[in-house]
Amino acid sequence: MERGIRRLQRLRKRRERAVALFGDGERQAAVAATLRVSRQSVSRWYSDWLNGDSAAIQGASRAGRRRRLSTDQVQQIRAKLLQGAKAQGYASDLWTLPRVATLIEALTMVHYHPGHVWRVLRQMGWTLQRPSFRAKERDEEAIGHWKGRTWVEVKKTPKSGGHG
Repeated sequence: MERGIRRLQRLRKRRERAVALFGDGERQAAVAATLRVSRQSVSRWYSDWLNGDSAAIQGASRAGRRRRLSTDQVQQIRAKLLQGAKAQGYASDLWTLPRVATLIEALTMVHYHPGHVWRVLRQMGWTLQRPSFRAKERDEEAIGHWKGRTWVEVKKTPKSGGHG
């Protein structure tokens, strides 16, 4: 985030330098060469300068798209997620991307495709969690016996004295 702000400041200073050069009577081609930018950019800046559009010369106050969810909305989503999926009416407490997408839309009226919900979750600092499935009927003693005795007898061993 900090890097992005510094980058925006450098770009703004470059445009301001271009405006100063325009004021000194420099030609657009010379400004482009001095600042090492495209002539198209200089032409756009020059047009903005002539029209007195100081907001355009200042540039954007942010980089990239605007966020679709406000900080308050993200906090609201986080609170509901922490309550668990069962608290939201689901049969299990497993949050899936489609379930989270439905929750986000119900709370904020902002639609996310389930395949993109992970971006919101990552923004909140959440990571992928996979449930470990173990059969309730699992018999560790029987598994140990099978691995120790039956498997040893069943598995193939290389034949002695030759290839494959």
